[in-house]
Amino acid sequence: MEVVRNCSLKKFNTFNVDEKAKVLVEIDKVGDLFTFLSKENQKDKMLVLGGGSNILFTKSYEGIIISLKNKGIELIDEDENNVLVEVSSGESWNDFVLWAVENNFGGVENLSLIPGNVGAAPIQNIGAYGVELKDIFHSCKGIMIDSLNEFELTKEECEFNYRSSIFKSTYKNKTIITSVKLILTKSKHNFNIEYKGLKENLLGKELTIKKISDQVIRIRKSKLPDPKSYGNCGSFFKNPIVNISKHEYLLNKFPDIPFFKIDNNNYKISAAWLIDQCNFKNKKVKDVGVYSNQPLVIINHGNAKGKDILHFANEIKGTVYGNFEIELEEEVLIL
Repeated sequence: MEVVRNCSLKKFNTFNVDEKAKVLVEIDKVGDLFTFLSKENQKDKMLVLGGGSNILFTKSYEGIIISLKNKGIELIDEDENNVLVEVSSGESWNDFVLWAVENNFGGVENLSLIPGNVGAAPIQNIGAYGVELKDIFHSCKGIMIDSLNEFELTKEECEFNYRSSIFKSTYKNKTIITSVKLILTKSKHNFNIEYKGLKENLLGKELTIKKISDQVIRIRKSKLPDPKSYGNCGSFFKNPIVNISKHEYLLNKFPDIPFFKIDNNNYKISAAWLIDQCNFKNKKVKDVGVYSNQPLVIINHGNAKGKDILHFANEIKGTVYGNFEIELEEEVLIL
C-alpha cells in the first residue's frame, strides 16, 4: 500500500487532465484495503478509481482517491459447456479479455479493447458491439465502505440497465468492488456479429472467438484514439433512448436518422449521428475537440483543463437539443 498526498492525477485518468488529489492510496491487496478503511482518521470523502478511463476531473479532488491494484484470474468452476471465472478488480479489462480469447473461452470477445479495470465494469455495465457485461455476469464481491461488511451481489441484485447499475444509484459511493465472477463458454458458442462492422467483414466466414476479437480490436482502433496520443475517455455520451412517438417524429423529420429498436415502445438513437449533424466532427476549440473518426469522442489535444472539456461537451449538448430536442446524457463521471 502506498499513500501519496497532493498527488497529480494526470497519469491516473485517460483524459490526461492534470488535477490533484488531496490523498491518493494505491492498494495491492484486499487485506490492506480493510486496514486502510478501518482507520479512524479516514473521514474524508472517498472515490474509488479504476483505470481512470471513464472520468473527467474538472477540479482538484479534496478527499481520498483509492486506486485498487489487486490482481488475479481464477477458474473456480466448470462443466461441459461453461466456466466460471473470478477476476480481481485491479486487472485490466482488456488483459482479461485477451486471456479468455487465448484460452478459447467465449462471451467477452465483443468487449475487446475496452479500457479500464475489471472492477469498474459492473458499475457502468460496459458494452460494445451488441454485448453487455450483464450477458456474462454471475456476481461480484466487495466491501461496504461505512460498515466494512463484505457483500456478494448476483446479476439480478446489481439491477443492470443501459450503462447503469445499482452502483450508480442505491450504492453510489458506498461500495468498493474487489472481484467479479463471469460465466464464459467453452464449447459451442453463439457468436454475435449483428453490429454492422462485424457483419460486413465476418458474415459467411467460419467464426472463431479470436476472429471476432481481432475484428473488434481493428474496428475500435480505427474509430477511437489511443489516450497516449490524445487524452480521451472513449464515448463521452450515451446513445439516447426515445419512445415510439418521439421516434416517429424524428423519422418523419430526419429519414436518415440511425436507430436501434429496443422493444415495441423504445428506440436507441445514434448520438454520434446527432453530433455529426450538428457539425461538431473535427471541430476544435483551443486544446479541446471532437475526434475526426468518431463524433462521440471528445479529445484533449494537449493541455486542456477539465473545465474546458466540460464546457465543450455542454456546447455539444446544447446544440443537439436545439436541433433535435434530445437531451444527451454523459457516459463519463464528471467531478
